[in-house]
Order: sequence, then structure tokens, then C-alpha cells
Amino acid sequence: MQADETVIGCVGKLLIGTRGAAGPGEVLVRIRGGSESFLAWSPEPLPAGTTVLVIESRGTRQVDVSAWNDPLEP
Repeated sequence: MQADETVIGCVGKLLIGTRGAAGPGEVLVRIRGGSESFLAWSPEPLPAGTTVLVIESRGTRQVDVSAWNDPLEP
């Protein structure tokens, strides 16, 4: 399992909410000139539609995310 480090630091939007330790959701991330989906894990449940920051790659298209409020967006 090789981590995809290029995704770390990217911002995305949850398509399917995460369930914390109970299971992953799905995030659509803007990366490599397009958008790609990944399984998304977070320590606490996050609802679908939440903007998130990718903080770690687990490899095999799985990432750890955290809720993100972009300071540059109104």
C-alpha cells in the first residue's frame, strides 16, 4: 500500500458523510487538474457537503480528512 502524498493538503467536499470510527465516507478532491474521489476517514462524524482538508493519505485511494473553513472564501 503506497500513500499518494500529492493529495495531502488538497481541499474537497464530502459526497458521503463520514461516520468517525464507525466507517468512512467519500470525498471529491480537486487534484491533478481535475477531481478524484477517495474513501474519507475522520475522527468524528462529518455530514455530506462538508468542505474538508486532506491531512493524510492511507494509500489505496483512502485519506484522512478534517473539516475545513477556507479563510479566503467569504
